[in-house]
Amino acid sequence: MTKVYCKKYQEELPALDRPPYPGPRGEEIFNNVSKKAWMEWLQLQTMLINEKQLNLAEKETRDYLNDQLDKFLNNGDVDKPVGFKPVE
Repeated sequence: MTKVYCKKYQEELPALDRPPYPGPRGEEIFNNVSKKAWMEWLQLQTMLINEKQLNLAEKETRDYLNDQLDKFLNNGDVDKPVGFKPVE
């Protein structure tokens, strides 16, 4: 099992199987983000898309999600749907 030093969790964790996007952005994520962090991002991204009824065909939506991704991976404050309570 390949490991990567995850920038979100600041520790060695199992790596993604392949880059999630083509190009430099995908390579950067592949080399610096663990599978655990990426799966958590996908859950948050899905929640944001559904709860905020985002249209992925709009460039503004894609820019918003990329901004949220950057905040998430750098442990910044990300948007949460109204009434969101994390599972403990």
